[in-house]
Amino acid sequence: MSDEPRWLDTQEQAAWLGFVKITRLLFARLDQELSARSGLSHSDYVVLVVLSAQSDRRMRMGMLAELTTESRSRLSHHIARLEQAGWVRREDDATDRRGSVAILTDKGFATLEKAAPGHVEDVRRHLFDHLSAAEVRTLAEITAKVNAALERKA
Repeated sequence: MSDEPRWLDTQEQAAWLGFVKITRLLFARLDQELSARSGLSHSDYVVLVVLSAQSDRRMRMGMLAELTTESRSRLSHHIARLEQAGWVRREDDATDRRGSVAILTDKGFATLEKAAPGHVEDVRRHLFDHLSAAEVRTLAEITAKVNAALERKA
């Protein structure tokens, strides 16, 4: 086995730098627009969306951390900020007292409902409006493949 790094070729380097730039610019723009419109950060929005997808709008903190790709410590601080805004509340888990559950409040759900249409339009305008249907399918395939590989190694 060689100690020599597997350097990126010209096409890989261009793809990598383009990926880095698009993700930074896209999330900065989405965060800015979402915050201006609703007072939510993109990370806040993701937490509220994940909770809203549950039939009872609640989820164990460990699972929420996994689904939002936040560390447990970071999520705990994040939830504390969302609690201060009245969008989320935290309770001990009745089935396991060692854990806690984050619960989307009615105020949080209303905030999400108000923010979602504009945010979806921003995502469409900044990303999907620039892609063909075939490119969207390819993007979905690429992200699924890379996410699966990363999750296997986690």
